[in-house]
Amino acid sequence: MATDVLFVQGAGEGTHDHWDDKLAESLRQELGAAYQVHYPRMPDEDDPKYAAWKAALLSAFDSLDDGVILVGHSVGATILLHVLAESALPRALGGLFLIAPPFIGEGGWADDDIAACDDLADRLPRGIPIYLYRGTADDVVPAAHTDHYMKALPHAVMCTLEGRNHQLNNDMRDVARDIRAVSGRGEELTGG
Repeated sequence: MATDVLFVQGAGEGTHDHWDDKLAESLRQELGAAYQVHYPRMPDEDDPKYAAWKAALLSAFDSLDDGVILVGHSVGATILLHVLAESALPRALGGLFLIAPPFIGEGGWADDDIAACDDLADRLPRGIPIYLYRGTADDVVPAAHTDHYMKALPHAVMCTLEGRNHQLNNDMRDVARDIRAVSGRGEELTGG
């Protein structure tokens, strides 16, 4: 039986079909047949609203099995993280993998739609492995956002990928390797 992976796109006009589709496809290729990558279209990607994306994510969770792996990119990663902090999910989670998430709160970006969450680590499901990925050539989300997340999520594993941009150069092999390791189907972890 294939392990479910939910990939949540970032925001911006055309992101689902012309940007993050490359990340989702790279993840599919890297993970292979042992994983089923789901890539739902988020509502109003060019002007995301937290409530609408939250409803879409909660709906998507209903069709997934226990042990689902959650992967989010950019604004999608931030929204996914906040949804997990606010909601009791009907599924046991296998891992949370956040790629270039903007930090909402002091020192990060202000957002009228997403509330800052000072107790993020305490509000997430217990025992879920959390990985943060940042490319050193990311010119969209400042490096300081990762530092804020590491303070908010002290048990997360930080993965800095040299020379990778905001889209990780459309190469998800490091993320896939960590997913396989966390789900018991792979090699060593990338962390570091």
